[in-house]
This record gives sequence, C-alpha cells and structure tokens, in this order.
Amino acid sequence: ENVHPFQREMWGISFCFAHNGDVTSFDRSRFATKNDDPNNIPKMNKTNNPIVKIPWIGRSIGVQDTGERPYNPIGATDSEAMFCAILNALRARFDTLPSLPKLHSAVQSLCNEITELDSAYEGTTILNFLLGCGPHIQFAYSWPGSREGSSVWNGLHYLVREPPFHSAHLSDIDYSINFATRTTEDDRIAIIATAPLTDDEDWVEINRGELLMFDDGLPHLAPEECYEAELKDHGLESDVMAVTPTLEIDVRRYKLRKEFYQGAAI
Repeated sequence: ENVHPFQREMWGISFCFAHNGDVTSFDRSRFATKNDDPNNIPKMNKTNNPIVKIPWIGRSIGVQDTGERPYNPIGATDSEAMFCAILNALRARFDTLPSLPKLHSAVQSLCNEITELDSAYEGTTILNFLLGCGPHIQFAYSWPGSREGSSVWNGLHYLVREPPFHSAHLSDIDYSINFATRTTEDDRIAIIATAPLTDDEDWVEINRGELLMFDDGLPHLAPEECYEAELKDHGLESDVMAVTPTLEIDVRRYKLRKEFYQGAAI
C-alpha cells in the first residue's frame, strides 16, 4: 500500500504518481494529529480512532475547502497523501476536461501552494514527482534538496534520445550501450531520473520550481507549449466528461500566433 507509483481514476482517466522527497505538511504524523475543532473534540470513527483528513490545497486555483475529500490515501506516505490532495483540488476546479495548457497551469499553481505550505515547517522540502495523466502525458516537477545529514542531491534530470542514436556509457559501471542498434529512425524517448544515468550525454537538470510536461519524448515548459500535444490529439480524453472550452477558444485565450496552429483544422 506504500509502494510507488500510486494510481487513481479521475474523469474516467488513469492518473499515476511517483514522488521522491519529503513534504512535512503531508506527513501523516503531522496532519493526522491536527485538530481544528475549537472545542478540541476530535471526530471518531467506528473503531474509536480519530478521523484523519488530509490537508487541503486549491486556493491558488480558486477552490476553497468545503470539507469533502473524494480521494484519500490508503497507505501512510506523504507521497500518496499529496497525490490525493492534488486530485481533490483538480476535481473541485474543473467540471469539464481541461485543455493541457490549463492543466499545466493548474498543477504548477498547486505545486507552488504545496511548497509555500510546507515552508511553515522546519526542515527541507524535497518535492520531485512524476504525474502521468492518461496514455500520452506525463508531468515532471522538481523542488530539489538534500536530506539532513546526507550529501545526496535529490533532484530530477532528463535526457531526450532521438535520431541519430549513438552509444552511451553508464555512470556507475564500465558498460556502454549502442542505441543505434536497438532503435529506428521513428523513435524518440525521454528519460527522467534523480541523477544522470550516463556520463557522456547532455543531461538537463530541472530547475527548482519548474514543471515540465512530456509528450512523445519532448518536454514542454510553458502552458502555451502544451498545445503541440493537443494538436496531435494527445490531450485528455474521456467517455464520461465533456471537453470545454473548445481548443479554438483556448488558443485565443493564450494569444498564440496564427502560424502556430494553421493547418490544424480549428
């Protein structure tokens, strides 16, 4: 129950989440003992244990805490609790499927809210996660750091491999792989890791507070860049939830240049 990745269904879409780090505000030993009752009388369940409610985030995207928590952790990790909090906020914010730019913008705001919330606690916030949304889209966010007493840097690095492919030498052992013999001219892949896995390729460290969206092996940093995936029909799709606004309305909202989407039949 405490093993990554965690998975939930939302909007008829599978969401998966994996996290490396420590976020004190979502530590169960902290929020499970917090009592907001002015009379200091905790609510109890059938087994006479206090009812646990995970922290609320969402004010940054315009949703207030109504007390509802459709998604709750099964295990005891801060990672799963935070994943559920993100889904609760997105579910409250959108009653129709958001476009990828709007989803990117909302997730970025929630990440900012989490790091701000966690700044109230002593210690170092380390928030590095991967968030998969359906079959095509994966977000990667990094708020790096080192745990107390450790010199190990916990961040996120990525690398895009595409033609022409070549050999790569592993960082931890003396071994090389020739990817040219294992790929085709149509292949492209993004590798995301805590630290570079090879020592002869140009890995990129994700900056502190940066959210990237990956699609077809390519990173997209800003919300407006995510339209490239939308134009390839890699946006969110669901049989149980409508999509609005139309892509054309959303394109105008972000004031993209005409040449960006000409020929896309919108």
